[in-house]
Amino acid sequence: MATLFEAYVTNAGKYSEGQLVGETLKFPTTAQEVEALLKRIGVDGVRYQEIFITSFDGDVLGLYDHLSEYENLDELNHLACLLSEFTSSELETLEAVLDSGDHCSSVRDIINLTQNLDCYGFYPGVSDEETLGRIYVDDLEMLDVPDQVKPYFDYEAYGRDACIHENGHFAPGGYVVKESDHFVEVYHGLQDIPKEHKVFSFPKLSIREQMAAYQEIIDGSSLEGYRQMQKKDRGDR
Repeated sequence: MATLFEAYVTNAGKYSEGQLVGETLKFPTTAQEVEALLKRIGVDGVRYQEIFITSFDGDVLGLYDHLSEYENLDELNHLACLLSEFTSSELETLEAVLDSGDHCSSVRDIINLTQNLDCYGFYPGVSDEETLGRIYVDDLEMLDVPDQVKPYFDYEAYGRDACIHENGHFAPGGYVVKESDHFVEVYHGLQDIPKEHKVFSFPKLSIREQMAAYQEIIDGSSLEGYRQMQKKDRGDR
């Protein structure tokens, strides 16, 4: 399955200790890939349990502008799996809507947006008001302008008025406009993610690895306790 976007997954505990330990995870992904990555960066569910995302990248223009550092990996993978089924035309429409800022305040919003793209009309390559006006008048005949008048007709002004009236948006790939308010929220949270799209789980540690992890925690706690005692003794003097 082709990669739609990628995220640099970082060990949050190591980061708080002054170390940047992380790896790039490509989406869509699998539970096996996530488990292996977490083990490599030390997020074992015992010593370290939290992650955050340092950066995003990918081929879906503008998508990573709406993603934050604490996104859920299952949710991101669900989104990637949905996008993997898109045609190139649907991806272009999505990119245009993302650029417009509509329904993209969270991953939940974007997931719902992928299910409601039929609410939007997209005109690829239309980048200015005059071109929009010509399409609406000459091609779609949304306004009856006699042929003898067309050489003098202000297409730009008509396109500008149309854009304002319908709250359209000129994105890098073309013009997008919301044509229907029948936007249905089909995704409400993690419970709606199909089992096959869920990927997050801590690495399965052997008994020896578990014992080593717990011993490290104990040793670390003992060392921290000793440091606190030293500080207290110095303060009492």
